[in-house]
Amino acid sequence: MGVPPPHTNHQEMSVNRDEKQTRRDLIDPTIMLRGWTADLIRIEKTPGGTDIVDGKPIKKKGRCDYLLCVPTRHGAPPLPVAILEAKKESVYPSLGIEQAMKYCKQFHVPFAFSTNGHQYIEFAEDTGIISNESPLNMIPTPDDLRIRYELLKHIKLDSVQADALIASYKGGEGVRRYYQDAAIRAVLERIADGEKRCLLSLATGTGKTVIAKLLLHKIASAGQLTRALFLCDRDELRTNAMGHMNDVFEDDAQIVTTDNPHPNARVLIATYQTLNISDDDLEPKFWTNNFPKGYFSHIIIDECHRSAWSKWSIVLTDNPDAIQIGLTATPRTIKGSRKNGTICDTDSEITAHNIKYFGEPVYEYGISQGQNDGYLAACEIVRRSIDIDKRTITREDIENRTAVDPYTGRLVTPDEIDDSYSAERYDNDLVLEDRMNAMSQDLFSMLLSQGDPHQKTIIFCSRDYQANQIAIKLQNIYMAWCREQNIVPRDYYAFKITAANSGDKAKDLIPEFRGSTLSHYIATTVDLLSTGVDIPNLQNVCFFRYIKSPISFYQMVGRGTRTGTPSGSKLMFTIYDYTNATRLFGESFISNAKPSRMTTSDVPKKETKIVKILEDEFQIHIENEGKSILCNINGIDTLVPYEEYKKSVSEKLVDKVSTIDELRDNWVIYKLRRHLIDDLPGGEGAVRLIRELENEQECDLFDVLAELGFGCEPKSRVERSAGFSFRHKSWLNQFPIPSQKVLISIANQFSRGGIEELESESLFDVPEIVDSGGFKSMLRLQIPPHDLIVDVKRRLLL
Repeated sequence: MGVPPPHTNHQEMSVNRDEKQTRRDLIDPTIMLRGWTADLIRIEKTPGGTDIVDGKPIKKKGRCDYLLCVPTRHGAPPLPVAILEAKKESVYPSLGIEQAMKYCKQFHVPFAFSTNGHQYIEFAEDTGIISNESPLNMIPTPDDLRIRYELLKHIKLDSVQADALIASYKGGEGVRRYYQDAAIRAVLERIADGEKRCLLSLATGTGKTVIAKLLLHKIASAGQLTRALFLCDRDELRTNAMGHMNDVFEDDAQIVTTDNPHPNARVLIATYQTLNISDDDLEPKFWTNNFPKGYFSHIIIDECHRSAWSKWSIVLTDNPDAIQIGLTATPRTIKGSRKNGTICDTDSEITAHNIKYFGEPVYEYGISQGQNDGYLAACEIVRRSIDIDKRTITREDIENRTAVDPYTGRLVTPDEIDDSYSAERYDNDLVLEDRMNAMSQDLFSMLLSQGDPHQKTIIFCSRDYQANQIAIKLQNIYMAWCREQNIVPRDYYAFKITAANSGDKAKDLIPEFRGSTLSHYIATTVDLLSTGVDIPNLQNVCFFRYIKSPISFYQMVGRGTRTGTPSGSKLMFTIYDYTNATRLFGESFISNAKPSRMTTSDVPKKETKIVKILEDEFQIHIENEGKSILCNINGIDTLVPYEEYKKSVSEKLVDKVSTIDELRDNWVIYKLRRHLIDDLPGGEGAVRLIRELENEQECDLFDVLAELGFGCEPKSRVERSAGFSFRHKSWLNQFPIPSQKVLISIANQFSRGGIEELESESLFDVPEIVDSGGFKSMLRLQIPPHDLIVDVKRRLLL
């Protein structure tokens, strides 16, 4: 336990420091005396939002104030345990505790502190309460928090059980993102405490395979890994996993194939299909012949939301003593059952009910958080309404039109037609050529409205037939457009990619779709592309099919959340919703229990006849139902109509700052700006999305908000920067010529990336500023450089 230093009456020496000065003058010296040396403090950064300037992405970093770590043992990295949120000295110390508590969840640490440099308050998992104010020189020491952490987590950091938890990452701390580290620590804490099952829930595109790789390496470094199995359900995922595992385990990581199961490798990567090699066997002989019971010490189930009704659950039941870790973006709960309305605890239901089997997720990182951090692309939702989908088509409607068998072309008879068809059955049981024509033409028009039809797009269709027909229709529409525009059409504009692909195999088309920039633009599919296929530069996800499952929906949306190649080059993607699929945002991941095979085999299945109604039989109208954006409200993904969202941002903005001058005064001070943006609905990510949707990419976010809240005409960054010297000529003339040149050069940086460019630590290393006289020229003036830069920022925004 540390001894508190003599109390210093900071208040008597107060000069009303801003947050940066408070950290430097008050917080840093005090916590250092309490033992929080530089090696025990991390400043974790996130990409934050992204600006596009001159066609190139410029990252805007997010950060936490202090991530406090406790020492573990000699040669091992310190362990994160607390967040310390800093505020300027003129506010109450409690002002930052809510933010600190939020960060605690994100960073998976149990202690939260907030301070104004004089006093601090604390929230901790071991007490469950927010404390009263105490002098900052009494804040807990590293030894204090280590003892409390060990008691809370039931872990001794100098024990063998903690070896994996405190092991170093191969390649250093820079190889992981903050949330990946938090997820890994959450799992390793549970394992150290004796738990054998853990569930991680992270949004698609956040790197669950990277987490698996780093996690297994830490366990192996601690000497606790005998053999590990990484189990996935797609060849694409298997190949991706092999690349990652090979990074750290080299030849000790191998893919299981039917020709070579590689039983002696330390890390095996396999698909469910490989292990359950023969559906005709009463048990999976390939598995039982090659991997005896208790063979694996660790098993990681990727996409574990997928049902284990089939026989691969034997992988888990044969290894009951193994550490079993589930990875998913959509943790499933099963409702109902096979027997008597309750869920049966049979082997075949393992992991079908993720939360019951693995327990609640030990760490969660959702799509909204990923978007706010800048690790996932934001999404715009364009909802379209098809008039015919609002009605039911009856037998009489069909008999009055030309209806055929889609496979033979013969006219169908009345007894082959059902009494009625609702919209959910369109293109499954009732094929409407007019509807498919209208949807295809409408989507192509939407792409043209964005300036270019050559956009990577996935269309999710009801069945293989619809996927095939939509691909043909879009290809024909595109060819006609190329003739009208007198341009050469590109190859494979629209193509089908389903499990039933003939000719070009699906696995051969996927790399073309992913990598080609001159062909393969619109892929129609049923569910082949819903999981396990990464298309980083995908621009659109389109729903032509009706979807009931939130799990399936989120997996499909996840195809668009990746931020591009190179990483960060894609700001957003668009969801075109023709079937109201986006209603499923925020829905719980609950599935109905499936009936047993014995039960279904006893009931004769009615064979449904597919009926096709030819063209020019219906007049189809598609209407715009407006744009929406995805926000996180009270922890739930929520669709908010775009105009309603803009109104809510405007109302919140003018509630926080009542005039354009007050907005400007907040904007030029980093922390005031950050608090203002963070308090707006949806945070910075949603404001940046507004800028994209309003085609104001060349503007600083100040202009976006100034227009939204106060009706000011937005100006581009270049326009503001270029007019600086003319508009403020009289102000500049009070300074020596060399200093004027430096100030103008500083203002010129605004055109590169907005207000943040003038706050960069390397501002005075910019060649243009160095050539103008640089920092030395500023020091010759009586006004402090910091104040001058703030003045430049304010004048740029006038």
